[in-house]
Amino acid sequence: MSGTESSNAKENSSAASKNSRLLYQLFRMVSVGVIDEPVNQAYDIISSAALIINLTVSIMSTFDNLEMRFGDGFRITEAVTVFIFAIDYVLRLITARFLYPETTVKKATFKYIISFSGVIDLLSFLPYYLPVFFPAGAAAFRMFRVARILRLFRINEYFDSLNVITEVIVSKKQQLLSSVFIILILMVASSLCMYSVENAAQPDVFENAFSGIWWSASTLLTVGYGDIYPVTAMGKFMGIVIAFLGVGMVAIPTGIISAGFVEQYTRLKKLGDYAAEEDIHFIKLRLTEEDGWSGKTIKELGLPHGAVVAAIQRGNETLVPRGDVRLKIDDRVVIGAESIKDDKPVHLKEILLKKDHSWNNVMIKDLDISRQTFIILVKRNGTSIIPKGNLTLHEGDMVVLYSKGKSTVETEISI
Repeated sequence: MSGTESSNAKENSSAASKNSRLLYQLFRMVSVGVIDEPVNQAYDIISSAALIINLTVSIMSTFDNLEMRFGDGFRITEAVTVFIFAIDYVLRLITARFLYPETTVKKATFKYIISFSGVIDLLSFLPYYLPVFFPAGAAAFRMFRVARILRLFRINEYFDSLNVITEVIVSKKQQLLSSVFIILILMVASSLCMYSVENAAQPDVFENAFSGIWWSASTLLTVGYGDIYPVTAMGKFMGIVIAFLGVGMVAIPTGIISAGFVEQYTRLKKLGDYAAEEDIHFIKLRLTEEDGWSGKTIKELGLPHGAVVAAIQRGNETLVPRGDVRLKIDDRVVIGAESIKDDKPVHLKEILLKKDHSWNNVMIKDLDISRQTFIILVKRNGTSIIPKGNLTLHEGDMVVLYSKGKSTVETEISI
C-alpha cells in the first residue's frame, strides 16, 4: 500500500470514528432520562415542553371563543412543536443502531420504525404534513394527531414508579390475555343464550345471535346501561347469573395486576435492601461466539467466591439463573460481586486520543508509561478491545488506564 493510500485509509478511519462518536452523542441526547450532560438535559426539557405545549394548544383550539382570539397563535405554535417532533424522529431514526446494538444498522432502523415508540413518533408529525400532498384526506389525517398524546408514555423513563406499571403489565401479559379471552367467550355465550330466550319476546332488540353483544358486554363488565334488557322470566334469571359471572370476570385481571404490583414492589425492596446492606456491584456482559461461557450451564462457570450470576437476559425475557440454565450466544449476563472490605479504591483514567497525540500509531508495548500504570481496555468505534502488546493505537481510541496506589477515580480527555 502506498503512502497516499495509507493516509487516505487513516483519514477515512478517523472520519468514521468521529461520525460514530457524534451519532452516539446524539443517541444519548435523544434518550429519555440520560441527563449526565447539560445538552442532554436541555433536550429532554425542550422535548417535554414542546409536547405539553402542543397538547395544550390542541385542547384550547377546540373552544370557539379562544380559537377566534388566538387562532393564528395556536397554528404557529402547532407548526413549531410539530417540527420539533419531526426533528426528534429523524434523530432517533439515524441513531437506532445504538438502540438495537445486537443487529445491523438497517435492521435496527427497521425495528425502530415498526416499534410502538417509532409508530407513535411518526404519527406525531406526519398527519400534520400529509394534507399538503393529499388535501382530500385532511379530516382523516387530523384524527391521527391524537397519537401525540401517547408520547406522554415516554415520561415513564423519568419515574421508577411509572416504570413499575409497564413492567407489571408486560410480565403478566399472558395471564391478562387469558382473562380477556375468557371474558370474550362468556360475552359471546351470553349473547347466544339471551337470543335463545328473548328473541320471541323482543324480536326487534334481540334479532340475531350477535345483537346481544352490547347487552352482554355492559352486563359482564358491570356497567349496565339499561337500554337493552331481558323481559322474560328466564331472560331475567340468566341476566342475574351473567351479572354475577361478570363481577368475577372483572376481578380476575384486577387481581392479576394487583398481585404483580405486590411482587414487583417486594422484589425491588429486597434488591434495594440487599444492595445497601451488602454493598454489591453489578456488571452486564453480552456473550459472543468467542466467549468460553457460551454453551455452559451456570454451575459449570466456576465463578470465584463472592461473585454470582444475578440474572440472564435472553431477548425480551429475563431468566432466573438456576444452576442448570445453559448460556447461549447473545445472552446478557448480569454478574454481581461483594465489595472487598477495607480495600483501596481503584484508580481509572480514560484518555481520548485526538489528532497529533503522541500515542497515535504506536503499539502498546512501545508506550513509555509508568510501571505502576496499565492499559486495561481500548474502546474503538463502540467496540471494546483487549489491549495486547502488539495492538496499535489510533486517533479516536479511548484508552482506559489502571494505576496502583491511587485513591481516586477520574476521567481525563486529552486536548
